[in-house]
Amino acid sequence: MNSDSNYIATNRKLWNDKVDYHLKSAFYDVEGFLQGKSSLNTIELELLGDVRGKSMLHLQCHFGQDSLSFARMGASVTGVDLSDKAILAAQSLTNRLDLNSEFICCDVYDLPSHLYKQFDIVFTSYGTIIWLPDLDKWAALISKYLKPGGRFVFVDFHPTLWMFDDNFERINYSYFNADPIIEITQGSYADKEAEITNQSISWNHSLSEIFTALLTHGLQIKTFKEFDYSPYNCFSNMEEFEAGKFRIKSIGNKLPMVYAIEATKTK
Repeated sequence: MNSDSNYIATNRKLWNDKVDYHLKSAFYDVEGFLQGKSSLNTIELELLGDVRGKSMLHLQCHFGQDSLSFARMGASVTGVDLSDKAILAAQSLTNRLDLNSEFICCDVYDLPSHLYKQFDIVFTSYGTIIWLPDLDKWAALISKYLKPGGRFVFVDFHPTLWMFDDNFERINYSYFNADPIIEITQGSYADKEAEITNQSISWNHSLSEIFTALLTHGLQIKTFKEFDYSPYNCFSNMEEFEAGKFRIKSIGNKLPMVYAIEATKTK
């Protein structure tokens, strides 16, 4: 499925190069976060409910804002990310805020070499699985790290969005996981003026692929929702039609932009 055996190194460089710009960006508002602002959105908060006293594993956590927001809510959180620069930033934020969290730098598929316990909740969100070629392997990891009866909560951009070109003018890519999507990207969604140019390697995953992987590994789907907006102004040609809700101008509410899944480990 992966025609580029070096995708991990390619994407690690991509994300390492973004970190300094993201830490300074208005998009992430680190100063506001340090002063107490949560980075979480209503979509995931409504699915998660009260996480006080829960152990949480946050896969592909970037530099840890969501992880630390969970810790502020009373959870014990372990965050994992491919980018060593992001994990260093997460550890720095943890030390400054003195929160109950730890961070591991590794490729998600290599996590069993670094982590040996189970959790009440596994969480991942917004632009994560496009960086993974094999969802069966991903779902097996989620099942491995959940306690019996534990919950997986997942919020992501809808796979229909990844079919389009950057300006949402035409369909460039398959809805299905056909081939790696190899692109040259400039700037970042959090800072479009960032002076960085990188190659990226990603994969689109259909909803059927996602559901099949989770069900195959003993995860029972409890909730599935689709939303006609994004909580982030992170794509080209977006407009804010309500406070904190963004759509692509040319598409409006005609396509789903985000979906959310809650699943329970049954075996």
